[in-house]
Amino acid sequence: MTREIDIECPACSPREEVGHEVIKEGQSPIVRCMKCGQVHPAKMKTPKNVSLRVVISKMEASNTFKTDLDSETVLQIDDELVVDDEETGMVCPILITSLEAGGKRVNAGIAEEIETVWGRAIDEITVKFSAQEGTDKTEVIEKRVPGDYEFVIGEEEKVGNTRLFITKIKVRDGLFRSRKGDVVLAKYVKRIFARKGRREGLGQSESRRGPW
Repeated sequence: MTREIDIECPACSPREEVGHEVIKEGQSPIVRCMKCGQVHPAKMKTPKNVSLRVVISKMEASNTFKTDLDSETVLQIDDELVVDDEETGMVCPILITSLEAGGKRVNAGIAEEIETVWGRAIDEITVKFSAQEGTDKTEVIEKRVPGDYEFVIGEEEKVGNTRLFITKIKVRDGLFRSRKGDVVLAKYVKRIFARKGRREGLGQSESRRGPW
């Protein structure tokens, strides 16, 4: 299978990268421009790895790990990243919450410029419900689920022996989701608002999504 890369073409695109087919690999690679057909030698960057410091928050604890990435990898806030610390053997998916480069916080950057990554573990999430009962009683209830677990507005959710009817979800960016049928993954949930009790005709939600 022919490998494709994006580099400048001296004939048709000397200042902007375009698609090329690699005709010959090795120390002196030859490529063909997929835009104009020009065949020419190419200077291809050899990817290098960088070791990044990653601070991972999980429940109430924060721990520091290292992970290796291609130096050109683009990182940005709210992206997912799998941290693989070879020294400790720890592997954990995270949602990036903050980045530091050049001694200041940034929204995005390439790996070789990033000094520290902060993230929230999303392999398992503790989700908080504000559960309303009647008109003046609200109870905070917690449920631990996988990060990709789906919460659906308008459906019933079982937490222990308590059944809750989801009315609204506050997501991590501060916005609210309240349209019936909207789905929010647990890793993006800030808080779920719900009513206690059972709504007729909603008893199938548990079997559809499992016994969590």
